[in-house]
Amino acid sequence: MTDSLIMRDATGADLPAIVALLADDKLGSTREDAADLAPYQAAFAEVEADPNQRLIVAERDGETVGTFQLSIIPGVAQQGLKRAMIEAVRVEAAERGSGLGTQMMRWAIEEARRAGCRQVQLTSNVERPDAHRFYERLGFAPTHVGFKLKLG
Repeated sequence: MTDSLIMRDATGADLPAIVALLADDKLGSTREDAADLAPYQAAFAEVEADPNQRLIVAERDGETVGTFQLSIIPGVAQQGLKRAMIEAVRVEAAERGSGLGTQMMRWAIEEARRAGCRQVQLTSNVERPDAHRFYERLGFAPTHVGFKLKLG
């Protein structure tokens, strides 16, 4: 099942499949709108123009089965620590439990390493306990408390 997997940078043509993945869960179904791709297209244009941002798709047999965003964040703290941030991780429902998520995260970690990062971080909504266990199995530790402030 894993031999035909391709990890690649997304293109604009991938947006409908990516948005469908983002919307296909309890939280995403309330905040995503696949009927209006305009805001996603505008955001994708910004991501695509920024060399420190990558929107990734996992593709199997021509079908998008997973996605995430990988951001490279240069920093001054911790002696100039460069870190990678992984966000918006989604796996097609039929692929959950297949090992795809592990492959995606290992790929992301290797890409971060290639980019010179010395740390990989991510956030996960408190309502996703299964995801938390998954990340902990991969070696991520819940070392910080995150805060968000919605603007508008």
